[in-house]
Amino acid sequence: MASKDAQNQRSRGLPGFLPGAPDPDQSLPASSNNPGNQVWPARLPPPTSFLPTVSLPPGLEYLSQLDLIIIHQQVELLGMILGTETSNKYEIKNSLGQRIYFAVEESICFNRTFCSTLRSCTLRITDNSGQEVITVNRPLRCNSCWCPCYLQELEIQAPPGTIVGYVAQKWHPFLPKFTIQNANKEDILKIVGPCATCGCFGDVDFEVKTINEKLTIGKISKYWSGFVNNVFTNADNFGIHVPVDLDVTVKAALIGACFLFDFMFFEHSLAGL
Repeated sequence: MASKDAQNQRSRGLPGFLPGAPDPDQSLPASSNNPGNQVWPARLPPPTSFLPTVSLPPGLEYLSQLDLIIIHQQVELLGMILGTETSNKYEIKNSLGQRIYFAVEESICFNRTFCSTLRSCTLRITDNSGQEVITVNRPLRCNSCWCPCYLQELEIQAPPGTIVGYVAQKWHPFLPKFTIQNANKEDILKIVGPCATCGCFGDVDFEVKTINEKLTIGKISKYWSGFVNNVFTNADNFGIHVPVDLDVTVKAALIGACFLFDFMFFEHSLAGL
């Protein structure tokens, strides 16, 4: 009777197995390094249809390999000579100093002149082939603890037209605080800056933390670049330190946050002293 029940069970198919599949008890030895505790024969690769596929936004594949992203603002000689505010341009590099992206601000002269660092703008980030891979939209908003209802916010698109996240400023009387949000505006990370962002002859660090702020997983640093550069130019250097396996859309949002910090805290020529 027991043998007949076993045969009927095999004919019906075990739960989670296809009818006619071999009994799992008779399969190859288990391995702790493989999902499902199965070892695939050396000459028979696992079927790709059963492997999880991770779809990355086009153009962001290289970000998945980086745990350090360097952002260097280009010096605008015309702005230095005339004393006017020009559109910002940034080189985005890897840890070896190789350029991987280039960002250009799009804004009108009226906004740059009369709204200054609060101006609305769009930053378009292109790869080395000139293809736009990330779009950062910044609306005109307040930047004061006296206006907690309309604080700074960025929208991150990757590729352009597809929203993948937001950077939102959170009200705090003393500290600069921000959240990284997903496309549904759900908080996934927090960024906490220092009480004083002047950076007197040193780096300024904004810590990237978990939602409960108990664990720091990375930081955004504004590098001290010397007395002459900080006094006479607006060119700033930033470093984004994050885990290499952090989601690429979150890394893209942190790049946008870096631009926002530059506008808010370091855009003036005397910033960073």
